[in-house]
Amino acid sequence: MLKYISRTLLTGFITLLPLVLTIYLLYWLGASSEAVMGKAFRYVLPEGMYFPGLGMVSGFIVVFLVGLMMKAYLVRKVFTLAESVLYRLPLIKSVYRAFRDFFDFFSPNKDDLGQAVTVTFNGMELIGFITQEDPHKLPPSFRDDKTVLVYLPMSYMVGGYTLLVPRDDIRVLEMSRDEAMRFVLTAGITGAHE
Repeated sequence: MLKYISRTLLTGFITLLPLVLTIYLLYWLGASSEAVMGKAFRYVLPEGMYFPGLGMVSGFIVVFLVGLMMKAYLVRKVFTLAESVLYRLPLIKSVYRAFRDFFDFFSPNKDDLGQAVTVTFNGMELIGFITQEDPHKLPPSFRDDKTVLVYLPMSYMVGGYTLLVPRDDIRVLEMSRDEAMRFVLTAGITGAHE
């Protein structure tokens, strides 16, 4: 009886946790933007002009506008210059670069980055992501036109291996990066999602 109750509780927890975390993240983003932008609006706007939710809406508009501005060449150059300053500051450079690299991996502007592939190794196929196909962007000792850099993530944890793999040992998967990453991180237990 106790085993049945435990299993049922675990099933409910596993079912609700992704939904609750997603809703909480959206709530946190909305509440944070409302707190910051709403406070500014209450200070600037005349009495009666502010309404609840204005800060949240304006926060999302600001994020959208920043994304729009990043399409302009001059803004990208200024941003790159500002980033180069961050990359020179001790401690900040390590943390910022790690976050930047992680989010760049999933950036919609980099279609070639992270192509889902399988790597053949001793008759097995390992699921991974191409992180660098251009040998000229690699350190000199790794430059070879016959190999690509592939990241092989581990299931259920943050970590993995980065390998130089011969192009002949790679097979491109008909999966998006997101689908392949979900499949790998859950060890394929949930199966493929259509």
